[in-house]
Amino acid sequence: MRRLAPLLLVALVASCGQRHEEQARRAPSAPVVVENAGQQIDAIRRGVPVDKEASPPQMARVENFDQRRPVNYELQPPTIPHAIDNYQLTVNTNRCMLCHTASNAERFQAPPVSDAHYLTREGKVLEQISPRRYFCVQCHVVQTDAPTLVANGFRGIENAAAEEGQ
Repeated sequence: MRRLAPLLLVALVASCGQRHEEQARRAPSAPVVVENAGQQIDAIRRGVPVDKEASPPQMARVENFDQRRPVNYELQPPTIPHAIDNYQLTVNTNRCMLCHTASNAERFQAPPVSDAHYLTREGKVLEQISPRRYFCVQCHVVQTDAPTLVANGFRGIENAAAEEGQ
């Protein structure tokens, strides 16, 4: 009897599955057609269908105003208000520091880099710019006249506070 019990259990379990099997479904009589599929995948394609080749937009020009732009939040890295084409920025040379070091800023009428650029992670003050702040374009970017591809609803802290007070 002990030898038959496992066999009976397997037979019972196997027979239960047959009653609850899913019924086969029939395919639709006509094929499903989705019209205009893939015509507007994203804004970057500028309305050009996926199966067509788009001509590239004109290259954006760098805004060269040499004026400080306002920042939108505390500790935001300021944007670069001039072209930096052909600026050498390597491990050995940083063209930005020619004008923006504290010693040269007044002569070139450029804003000096902040004191935070001369600090190590531990807060030690260095004579030269900190290696972690050396590559300027990892935080600072030039501005161009390129049109926006995605709408931006960002509100600075001042705007948000003013709207709440109304």
